[in-house]
Amino acid sequence: MNVNRELKNSVFTTLFNDEDKVRELYAAIKGVGYDPKLPVVITTLQDVLYMNQINDLSFTAEEKMALIVEHQSSLNHNMPLRILMYMSRVYEKIVDRKSLYKDTLVKIPRPEFIVLYNGLDDTPDRWEERLSQAYMEVEGNQKISLDLVVTVYNINKGRNPELLNRSENLAGYAEFVARVREHEKAMPRDQAVTEAVRSCIREGILAGFLEEHGSEVMNMLLEEWNLDEAKEVWLEEGMEKGVEIGVEKDRNQILELIDQGYTTEQLKAKLTEGLQNRR
Repeated sequence: MNVNRELKNSVFTTLFNDEDKVRELYAAIKGVGYDPKLPVVITTLQDVLYMNQINDLSFTAEEKMALIVEHQSSLNHNMPLRILMYMSRVYEKIVDRKSLYKDTLVKIPRPEFIVLYNGLDDTPDRWEERLSQAYMEVEGNQKISLDLVVTVYNINKGRNPELLNRSENLAGYAEFVARVREHEKAMPRDQAVTEAVRSCIREGILAGFLEEHGSEVMNMLLEEWNLDEAKEVWLEEGMEKGVEIGVEKDRNQILELIDQGYTTEQLKAKLTEGLQNRR
C-alpha cells in the first residue's frame, strides 16, 4: 500500500493551527468578546502512521469546553457519526485512563460540535445534523440513548455575516475562497489560486499567513478540491457503468483511501483499477 509520509493538512487546519486564532474562532462561534488570555489547548488528532490529520480542529477552552470544528467543502450528512468517533479519541487524549477506574467522578469538558461549510450547494446559513437521524427503525417517541448534535454554519462570503464579522481570519478565509472561485471562471485552477493569493496579500487579507504559506496553500487547496472532484467523478462513473457495488459502499471506500493518506493521483489510480476489475 502506498502511504503518503508527508503531513497532510488543509488550508483551514493550517490557518487555525494557532492558539490566538483558535481564541478568535472560539469567541466568534460563542458570540463572546475575544480574550487573549483564554487558556486553550489544541487537541487536533493526528495519525502517526500515515502522518495526516484525522480531524480538522479540536481544542479545549478553560478546561470547561471541548470543541470539535470540522471544515467541509462538500455536504456530508455523516458528520455526526464521524465526530462521535473523533470525540472519543479527543477524550482519550485529555483524560487519565487510570482515573476511570476510581470511585471519584471524572469531570470532563462539555463538548460542542461545529461544522463550517463553504461548498457550492444551496443551504441555509445555519442548520443542525443529528446522529439520531442515522438510526434504523426509530419510531415516534422511542427513547434514544445516544444522540449527538452538530451545528453547521455556511461560511461562504455573504453568508452568516455576524459570525464572519466576529472573526477576521474566518472572514479572510471566506474571501480568499470566493476569489479563487471567481478567478477560476476565467483561468485554470492553479492560476486562479495564485491570483487569489496575490490579490489577498496586496489588500491585507490573511496577508501574513499567505506570505508564509503561499506555495503550501496552493498545493493544499488544489489537493483538497481535486479530491472532492475525484469523489464525485468516481460515484458518477460507478452509477453510469451500473457497477454491482452500492454507491454508499463506493463512498466509504473513497473516504477510507483518503484517511489512509492517498494523494489525488494515487486515489485516481486506485479507483480506476477498481472500475477496470469490475468490467
